Amino acid sequence: MKKLVFRSWFLATLMLVVSPACARTWVHHAGKAPALKKLLSEVATGDTIQVHGEVKEGTIVLDRSVVLLGEPGAIIDGQEKGEVVLITADDVTIEGFIIRGSRISNLEDNAGIKASECRNTVVRNNFLDGCFFAIYLSGSKGALVEGNSIVGHDVRDDQMGNGIHLWKCNSAIIRNNVVRNQRDGIYFEFVTDSKIHNNTSIGHIRYGLHFMFSHRNEYVSNHFESNGAGVAVMYSHHIDMHHNRFVANRGASAYGLLLKEINDGMITGNLFVDNTTGLMVDGCNRITAERNEFRYNGWALRLFANSLFSTFKDNAFLGNTFDLSTNGDLMDNVLEGNYWDRYSGYDLDRDEVGDTPYRPLGFFSLLVERIPYAMVFSRSLFVSLLDRAERLLPSLTPEAMKDDRPLMRQQVWVGSYVPKMNEVNNDPVGLIDPRNDV
Repeated sequence: MKKLVFRSWFLATLMLVVSPACARTWVHHAGKAPALKKLLSEVATGDTIQVHGEVKEGTIVLDRSVVLLGEPGAIIDGQEKGEVVLITADDVTIEGFIIRGSRISNLEDNAGIKASECRNTVVRNNFLDGCFFAIYLSGSKGALVEGNSIVGHDVRDDQMGNGIHLWKCNSAIIRNNVVRNQRDGIYFEFVTDSKIHNNTSIGHIRYGLHFMFSHRNEYVSNHFESNGAGVAVMYSHHIDMHHNRFVANRGASAYGLLLKEINDGMITGNLFVDNTTGLMVDGCNRITAERNEFRYNGWALRLFANSLFSTFKDNAFLGNTFDLSTNGDLMDNVLEGNYWDRYSGYDLDRDEVGDTPYRPLGFFSLLVERIPYAMVFSRSLFVSLLDRAERLLPSLTPEAMKDDRPLMRQQVWVGSYVPKMNEVNNDPVGLIDPRNDV
């Protein structure tokens, strides 16, 4: 009986010790004793530290489960000694700081906030100012990166890393972040079962979003604009990308969205506006592209012949220089029920579907695919006559590349957001630089 009572008392005491209700809240004022590093060595698991002022102590290491909260105007400056904040423990939260002063290195991926082999890391509502890499997660599970603002400095590409960088992570949530002027805005490699929602990625040297070998991820309602090469999605399977906006990604090798060696992808409800190439599909299988809107692009859709068993349905093509281009015969893909603004057919039975097929692949688009310099003749009368003749009496374009059920009117799937060409310079998505408030 005594043993039973003692055991019950011991278990109750143990639960009280580890209970979150026993966690303490500490207040740290930068420049006053004890130093933040000293305080971090003394706090217990589950404690919260509220930080005031500017901390300049080199790399801050979070090696136990704590919550680090920055009060308004709180700054952590790494003094270019390496990482600014390094997280090595599970269940760490860092929130509300201005982070700056990571070291630029060609040998080390130094970051403003780096978490290595951790679970349940939370990085929320921070401003990362000119860090080499901004947020870097390696070997993490269940991380939440939310509400952060990231701005890179105007330097050479070898002096700038990625904004949000994940390597070998799973079950992450990346949402409501704003990233500008890094090398890649968001970069994933070996990242699985994660959700990427409502992020804005603008003005990067390379890609607004770049991921490889990253499976079963969901990309929803993100905005990618004015990036050097657009968005690249490579060597992955089972991806879901819907209600994203790909805007003004221009250049000789720029795309709104490049799909390279992708299997089983859903590309639905996206908006492609003012890109050199809206959507490029290269070596992909079983891609479903539905209810997307392609507007004012150079090439709306470039579908390479090595892509098979894909479906393009219920999309809208408006004001593009070329609606469709390919580099060979495409026999095993479906093109059906799209709206083409150049379609001039008729609808005698009034079912809002054209009674004659539409061939969006013109002679000149095939010629430019093989001889790029022929583009200089794109507005000539002779080219227009050749294209019209090819559509009336097709002889060179692949027989499979026709839409047997073209829509007579555009459906409303995506929304009416169409940015002005210079809108990025006017901060269209409400990007406010927190440095102005410090």
